Amino acid sequence: MSERRIGVYVCNCGGNISDYVDVEQVVEAVKDEPGVVVARRAMFTCSDSTQQEIIDDIQGQELDGLVVASCSPKLHTFTFRAVAQRAGLNPYEYTQVNVREQCSWTHTDDREGATRKAISLVRAGIARTRLTKPLEPIVVETTPRALVIGGGIAGMRAAIGLADVGLAVFLVEREEELGGRVGNLGELFPHGKDGRALIAQLAEEIRQRSEITVFTNAELTAKSGTFGNYRAVVHVAGESIHLEVGQIIVATGFDSYQPEAGELGYGIDGVLTLPEWKQLLDDGDGPVIVNGKPVESVAYVYCVGSRDAERPYCSRFCCSAAVHASLTAAGRDANVRQYHLYRDLRTYGRNELMLNESRQRGSLYLKFADDDPPDVARTDAGLNVTVRDLLTGGEELTIPADVVVLVTGMVPRCNDDLVGVLKLPIGRDGFFNEIHPKLRPVETVVDGVLIAGTCQGPKTSAESVASGLAAVTQAAAVLKRGVAELDPQVAVVHSQACTGCAECVETCPFGAISLVASDGGEIAAIDAAGCKGCGACAPVCPENAIDLEGYTDAQVRAMIDSLLVGAPS
Repeated sequence: MSERRIGVYVCNCGGNISDYVDVEQVVEAVKDEPGVVVARRAMFTCSDSTQQEIIDDIQGQELDGLVVASCSPKLHTFTFRAVAQRAGLNPYEYTQVNVREQCSWTHTDDREGATRKAISLVRAGIARTRLTKPLEPIVVETTPRALVIGGGIAGMRAAIGLADVGLAVFLVEREEELGGRVGNLGELFPHGKDGRALIAQLAEEIRQRSEITVFTNAELTAKSGTFGNYRAVVHVAGESIHLEVGQIIVATGFDSYQPEAGELGYGIDGVLTLPEWKQLLDDGDGPVIVNGKPVESVAYVYCVGSRDAERPYCSRFCCSAAVHASLTAAGRDANVRQYHLYRDLRTYGRNELMLNESRQRGSLYLKFADDDPPDVARTDAGLNVTVRDLLTGGEELTIPADVVVLVTGMVPRCNDDLVGVLKLPIGRDGFFNEIHPKLRPVETVVDGVLIAGTCQGPKTSAESVASGLAAVTQAAAVLKRGVAELDPQVAVVHSQACTGCAECVETCPFGAISLVASDGGEIAAIDAAGCKGCGACAPVCPENAIDLEGYTDAQVRAMIDSLLVGAPS
């Protein structure tokens, strides 16, 4: 085998790496490794200028291997594969080494140790690259139909978007009617449109599109097949309907946090959640009537069910929703007194204008400490809310109120059956998890399964629609081409070594391995389109008859050997 010509690029990451790792020392340590002909440092390897420098080196130095030592492969694998392709290098002869998450961010208190570890990891990346070979994507034909699960505003808009680009769509909704939560709301912010009218308009557009087939009172119960060619089973009114689709968009929405009895007075007459208060505002005009008399004063308590030990995330939308509700109430009765008790306010973007307007119309804002929430109690005279206001030096105030509104956030909807069918990834917050919030915001690690709307985290209706359309773009990009290219880094069987023991068949979580007849016996065969490259089958094979393309046994051994160079005995 001829000597490899490898380029190595170590990233400062603007200080994220270089503040804790001696990048120049890493470059010096690896520049004379076998096969390395270029070794450089860069401020940002992902920047356009450095990408062009790498391309120039690949072409000018005739490089046949590339190692980039920077951040997580999850972040920039596709970036540097594209760089390799533009330079004429096979993208699977590139290795990304993670020295940010695995060195600089992990060992911030040990620069010397972090540097040694980075050198070892880069050497391992070089060792792997020396044994890479050109791989070509696996090309599969796709079924030009999509399945959208969830008939709320995100799912409805996604279905319409898919139909408008000429794709057949199956829209599956668990409830009796389309529309989700938005279908029960009145005026929405910031555009001022009526939620019920908006959903009625979308439902009419769906009815006008023959490409869309709607199933209500329906649930997905099974999925099989491979990327671009899935077979889905939908249970509708006691009947199982079999569908063939190329992409799946999940838009199953959220649940509102439901306070426990006694939590901030919940259960006391006059203590409502924000959705309950919003319903009262949407159902009439004129002064709001509660318990037979007009509401003269309202106290809003923010961050109920969010930013606590169980749900540490911020629900984002609820501050703006509470401010919008207070404006609606002021519009119904200009004399109503409104008090907003908050820990922090997050009326981002144009919603800041609503906050200014609410103050101008008389709403008062009081800030309480994280560990000192308001106390809500009922007296003979009505509800009293006691709060220690940080804006007045910690003065304790007691606010009489006719209604106390608990500003509740979004919580993940229970979708255990769907998660089991689709193998959906769940984040620490309990919502469905995208691959990357900025670079791949609607894709999941399950190929061909996209997420949109509030099933992946708190959003406004406008943001939900935007993510639904983003999912349309991703799905249509695959289905309109008619073919898809899959990652070739999949498991392969060395048939001469396989004894047909079926250990791998039982281990594969994706059902991509089966036994086939061969020379009077049986051997394992792997469906490349169904294989996800997880590698679970390789270590269980007693004959070492399975390799993972891109991470073969030889490559992994070479990486381990390189890691051991200079290590303590």
